Amino acid sequence: MTAVDTVVVGAGHAGLAVSRLLTDAGRDHVLLDRRRVAERWRSERWESLHLLTPNWMARLPGWCYTGLDPEGFLSRDELIRYLERYAESFRAPVVTNTAVIKIVASDGPGQARFRVVTEAGIWYARHVVVATGPHGRPHLPVGLSCISGDIEVLTANTYRNPAALAVGGVLVVGGSASGVQIADDLVRAGHEVTLAIGHHTRMPRRYRGMDIFWWMAATGRLARTVDDVTDVAAARRENSLQLVGRPDAHEEFRDLDLGVLQARGVRLLGRLREVVGTSASFSADLGETVAEADTKMHHFLDAADRYVAQADLVREVLPAVRPRPFDLPDPRSRLDLIAEGIGTVVVAAGYRPYHPWLRIPVLAPDGSIRQRRGVTPVPGLYVVGQYFQHRRDSGLIDGARHDARAVVDHLLGRATSRRGAEALQAPAA
Repeated sequence: MTAVDTVVVGAGHAGLAVSRLLTDAGRDHVLLDRRRVAERWRSERWESLHLLTPNWMARLPGWCYTGLDPEGFLSRDELIRYLERYAESFRAPVVTNTAVIKIVASDGPGQARFRVVTEAGIWYARHVVVATGPHGRPHLPVGLSCISGDIEVLTANTYRNPAALAVGGVLVVGGSASGVQIADDLVRAGHEVTLAIGHHTRMPRRYRGMDIFWWMAATGRLARTVDDVTDVAAARRENSLQLVGRPDAHEEFRDLDLGVLQARGVRLLGRLREVVGTSASFSADLGETVAEADTKMHHFLDAADRYVAQADLVREVLPAVRPRPFDLPDPRSRLDLIAEGIGTVVVAAGYRPYHPWLRIPVLAPDGSIRQRRGVTPVPGLYVVGQYFQHRRDSGLIDGARHDARAVVDHLLGRATSRRGAEALQAPAA
């Protein structure tokens, strides 16, 4: 049995951000991780992955990118080392190989509110910060969990590289960032790839000479909060951008959207509806979802153009050149996967909240943690690193610093102004 003021669960970027702020404040705490620092990046990401955000956006409390390529994109291995160096820089009290089994109300000594049961022992804590990230349990479309044994089903967090897949065709399910990147990874390696696409968000990698994330920051899109949207649940379900972070310097490799994939030989189909045996059925709405994505893209690029005019940047940026529309073939509504030579399905259809070890009454019906700026209805229990937790960029590495600061300020009792106290008011139980 060990007593500590604060237990932070998860030693990824969000947990490390909280730890740095607690360290700066001299607050006694530990970070518990099931294996190592940045474990999800080590064991649940494919080998060719690079961050979607440019290196200048890898900002954390007391830490930022200082290399020679601020407009580049950290690879998976580079990010792991980046976070390791961050932890080393302030001697983060990480306890590795300590998977949390359950967190319950405390029956222990002193002022401890929580009992954190792990594979390596029990911790008693006055505060707990859940920093396990937004990736809970992968979502599987209907029928894939009981598909024919002749077809292997992988999820985005178990896919590693094209060479690990069986020879033959691959069906990739999901048209957001992970889906299009995995489809591209596979088609470049020589696999025949079919991509099933639902709602998605198309964006150019760069616009008028600047990275698209620069425009999102400049126009205030990344700083938009839950108070600025009418449907918070929909905002938190928003698809990730159809982007890739490439080390390639050539313009032709910068963008990765459906038109690019189609030109490389990827077959495009509508949203996967269900799989029965080896027969897969698809929605016939691909044209509508592509048109919807293009409309949203142009709406945002219009906002970027208005910003250029208002900020008098016309001479500072390049002329406006927008992504072109592309023709779609008549999509098929049904495929027999075996007859089509498809031996593998890779599912990149997002994740659902999953906290089976959190035995505290703070979970919403969908499994997410109820919170307001990271403060839950249970005193002493916090969360960081969720999608659109408070700001649009909460789920990004760069955005976690804002939520970490709000959580640590509340934990330390720093939200003393009336406005601050109201902003950090916990949601109703």
